[in-house]
Amino acid sequence: MSSRYLVALGSNRRHVAYGAPEGVVAAAMEEMASLGTVLARSRIIASAPMGAASRRFANAALVLASELDPPSLLSACKRMEREFGRRRGQRWGDRVLDADIILWSGGVWASSGLTIPHPAFRSRAFVLIPALGIARDWRDPVSGLRLAHLHARLTRPRPLPR
Repeated sequence: MSSRYLVALGSNRRHVAYGAPEGVVAAAMEEMASLGTVLARSRIIASAPMGAASRRFANAALVLASELDPPSLLSACKRMEREFGRRRGQRWGDRVLDADIILWSGGVWASSGLTIPHPAFRSRAFVLIPALGIARDWRDPVSGLRLAHLHARLTRPRPLPR
């Protein structure tokens, strides 16, 4: 039985064959088709560096229908990251490719190496903004909120402290 996944992609390092990070993300979106059927692709956005990273990121999201179960898809994503040239190193450092499973049509998954939904996605505009264009009505199985609501919570104006 096929599952649907929301997968986030990001890059902030050049690749010898794909060029700038935008090209890396576009190539990764194409490569994801080897893992199932890509049902929707977001536009690629630019976002600020995070953590130890020193360069701006290119980010995107896609909806993938796949026969793979969540741990198998995670293994395939990690293999793809290595094939694109990602090396283990500093947490949140510069990377050629980052591919994360954000949501799964099966709801919640929790194992030693994988948690779905992605634990930090609710606070990351660089995940939510691309996802809104392709999966606006998907719900977070933990909060029950649609992605549009999560994004509104993240970006709503807040009063200044007194």
